[in-house]
Amino acid sequence: MPEPVKKAVSAFAKKPKTQEAEEGSCVVFEAETEKNDAKVKWQCNSKDIASGDKYVITADGKKHSLAIKAITKEDANVYTVIAGSSKVKFDLKVVLKPAEAPVDAPGETGVEPELAPAAAPTEDQTAAPTHDAPPAEEGQPPDTRQDLTGLFTEKPQSGEVTVGENITFVAKVNAESLLKKPTIKWFKGKWMDLASKSGKHLQLKETYDRSSKVYTFEMQIIAAKPNFAGAYRCEVTSRDKFDSCNFELAVHEACATEGFDIRTAFRRTSTDGKEDSGELDFSTLLKKRAVQVSSEPDLDVWNVLSHAPSSEYEKIAFQHGITDLRGMLKRLKKMKKEEKKSAAFLKKMDPAYQVTKGQKIKLAVEVANPDVEVKWLKNGQAIQPTGRYIFESVGNMRYITINHCSLADDAAYCCVVGEEKCTTELFVKEPPIMIVKNLEDQMVMKGERVELECEVSEEGANVKWEKDGVELTRDESFKYRFKKDGCKHVLIINEATKEDCGHYKVKTNGGESMAELLVQEKDLEVYQSIADLTVKAKDQAVFKCEVSDEKVKGTWYKNGVEVKSDARINITHIGRIHKLTIDEVKPEDEGDYTFVPDGHAFNLSAKLNFLEVKIDYVPRQDPPKIHLDCMGRTAESTIVVVAGNKLRLDVPSLETLHQQ
Repeated sequence: MPEPVKKAVSAFAKKPKTQEAEEGSCVVFEAETEKNDAKVKWQCNSKDIASGDKYVITADGKKHSLAIKAITKEDANVYTVIAGSSKVKFDLKVVLKPAEAPVDAPGETGVEPELAPAAAPTEDQTAAPTHDAPPAEEGQPPDTRQDLTGLFTEKPQSGEVTVGENITFVAKVNAESLLKKPTIKWFKGKWMDLASKSGKHLQLKETYDRSSKVYTFEMQIIAAKPNFAGAYRCEVTSRDKFDSCNFELAVHEACATEGFDIRTAFRRTSTDGKEDSGELDFSTLLKKRAVQVSSEPDLDVWNVLSHAPSSEYEKIAFQHGITDLRGMLKRLKKMKKEEKKSAAFLKKMDPAYQVTKGQKIKLAVEVANPDVEVKWLKNGQAIQPTGRYIFESVGNMRYITINHCSLADDAAYCCVVGEEKCTTELFVKEPPIMIVKNLEDQMVMKGERVELECEVSEEGANVKWEKDGVELTRDESFKYRFKKDGCKHVLIINEATKEDCGHYKVKTNGGESMAELLVQEKDLEVYQSIADLTVKAKDQAVFKCEVSDEKVKGTWYKNGVEVKSDARINITHIGRIHKLTIDEVKPEDEGDYTFVPDGHAFNLSAKLNFLEVKIDYVPRQDPPKIHLDCMGRTAESTIVVVAGNKLRLDVPSLETLHQQ
C-alpha cells in the first residue's frame, strides 16, 4: 500500500475579513487554522509584522489574531496572513474621525497649539496645516507612533486638479539622526513604481538643505489626465527604518466659463440713479449662472436618432443614457413628419423635446381663438393642475410647465382643442453618470482570479468595458463576467493568463477610467521529488512526485521519449500528486525517467535500476562418507555397537592430517 500523502500547507478553517475602523480606534483580525499550533505569519504590504507597541500578535491553539492599535490613515493597507503555503489577503479601511465639539470649545487654549505646529515646518505652507493640526488635537498616541516609525517630517497630502493643470506633492525627511541617505519611492495603486514612468507628464525631484539637513522630495504631475486620478503611496527607507504615506489625487473635468463676466453680474441696484449706491444684486448673479449652465451645447437626442443609421443606435443610447431604446424608436416612428394645416392651432409644439432630470420644461402652443379652453393629456390621460404641473393662458398662447422633471414625466403630451390635437414627445435625460471610484492597476499570478472594480454616481447605470480599445462582451466560454452591486461595477476574470495582460477601461456616458493588468508566471514549488529505484524482475516500480499547484499537468519521459499508458504502465494525476506505475518490471524498463510539468522550465529526474538475481546450478552429489580404520575386524570396515551404549568418534582436523 502506498504511504498516505501528508499535507504540505495548513488550510484556514476561518479567514480574516476586510474591516473598516475609525482613526484612533483599535481593530482585531482573527484567523483559525485546521491544525493546532500551526506556524502563522502576518504581513503588511508583503512585509512581515512583528509584535510590539503598534501590533499585538497572539496564538492559542488553532486561533490566531492580529490587533492594530491607535489606527491612523497610514494603516489603510493590504494585510496578509500566511500558514505554510496558504495565503489570505484582506484590507483595513480607515474612516476619518468626525469633528468633535470640544475642539472649538477651548478657544484661548486651542489657538496656539494649532498655530505652533503649522509654523514649524516653514517652507511648504499648503500641506503643513492640514497635516500637523490633527496630532495637536489627538494628543500623545499619534506622537508616540511617529517617534517609533516616522521618518517624514512632512507627508504628501491628497489633492485635486483640473484636467490639463499641474499639481505637486511634497514629502520632507529630516536626516539629522540618519546614518544613511534616505531613499524614496512613489507608487500608484498597490504596486506600480512611478520611477519608470517619469517623463512628459511626471517629474520626480530631490533637494537637500545642508543647514537644516532636510531632504525634500517632489512628485510633479504635469498636464493631468483623467486616468491620473486614484490612490498613491510614498515610501521612504533608511537602513532599518521605514515609513509610508497614502494619499489620493482627484482629477476634475474642465468647466467652460467663456462668455460669463462675473464683474457684470455684481451690479448694484439703486433708486437714486447713482451707480455706486444700492445693494449687490445677487439674484441677477444667480440668474446669469442658471442661463450659463443651460446654454451649454446639448444635442437633441430625437434629432440625433432621426438622422443616424441603425448601426449607431446602441452607441447613441449609451451616450445619452437611453435605457429603453426600442420604446424610444417606436415613439420616434409615430411622429408626424408632415403636419397638416390646422384651424384650431396657429402654431403647434415641436414633434419632440428633451429635458434633464430635475430641471423644468415649458411647452407652448398658439391657438387661433384666444377665448378657447384647452385640455392637456399625458399618455392619453388628463393632467390635473398641481404643484408640478402649471397651466397658463396668455392671449393666444397656452402653456404647460413641468417642474422637477423625473423619469415618470418621460411620455407623450397632447394639447386638445375641440376635435383637434397637437402632440409631442418628451424625453427626460438623466445627468451624465460619473465614475466616483477609479479602477486600480493590478498584478496577479497566472491562474489567479482578477476583479477590476469601479464605482459610479448612480445605481443601475449602464457601463462598457474595453480591453486595449476592444469592447468586452459575454461569450460562451464565460471568460469575462460582469457584476453589478448598486453603484459598484466589477469585471471578473476567473483564471488569468498571459493573454489577459493589457489596459482595461470602463466607460460611462460621463467619464471613463483605465487600469493596467499584469499577469506573471506562477512559480511552481516541488514538495516531493521522484527518487531512484532498484527493482527486481516482476516487482512493481512507482515514481511519485508532488508539486504546489494541483491544476498543473505534466508529461513523463523515459530516456527522452514520452511514456504512454498501456497494460503494464499506468499514469495518474490526483490533486498535486503525479504517479508513474510500472507493473512486472522487465530488464528493458531500466533507464532514466523524467517528469516535466507543463508551462514550467524545469523537470524532475530519477533512474530505474533493474536488479538481476543469478542462481548458480550445482549438480547433485552423494553425501560424504567416513572411512574408519577398524583394525580389519570386518570386511566392510564397520563398527558394531551394542544397542543402548554410547559411540564416540574422534575425527582429526585437516591441519592435523597435513602435519601427519
